[in-house]
Amino acid sequence: MKTDRSAASTVSSAGSGQASEASRAPLWATLVATFFGTGHLRPGPGSWASAETVLLWWLLTRWITPTSLLWAAVLLAALTVLIGIPAATRVARASGLKDPQFVVIDEVAGQLITFIGVPVSWKSLLLGFILFRGFDIVKPPPVRQLEQLPEGVGIVVDDVAAGFYAVVVMHFALHFGLLPR
Repeated sequence: MKTDRSAASTVSSAGSGQASEASRAPLWATLVATFFGTGHLRPGPGSWASAETVLLWWLLTRWITPTSLLWAAVLLAALTVLIGIPAATRVARASGLKDPQFVVIDEVAGQLITFIGVPVSWKSLLLGFILFRGFDIVKPPPVRQLEQLPEGVGIVVDDVAAGFYAVVVMHFALHFGLLPR
């Protein structure tokens, strides 16, 4: 445990007073919650995390067969949620903040959900990014209410809901021929 805490203190960002507070969290939690430091990028760490997720998803899909894309997206999103909730909880507790801005694993999970069952093209990646960020920022009901859930659950689940809104709109766009199949 002591090595986790001391190692985590090396993961910080210049100019972010919150990052030093998060260094009390275990290294694994800090790396996961900040998506390997992406949460320390400014401005808009959530947008940076979403953009990075879109790029990583596109790269990953180069090696996944089209028939496996659906299950790969579901598995990655579920894994991100399952690991992200305890990581976000540990980092939020260590920082003393309810929803630290540098915790961005929730954006990663929501962005991945946006692409479930959606063929990969530049149009779908761009639309998915815009839709998810829009729903994450606007937080239509019940997204905002989900933030009230305790600790990491509240941090992550509101973005999961925003991802569900986005994936529904993506599938309407597919149905009406606005995105290539």
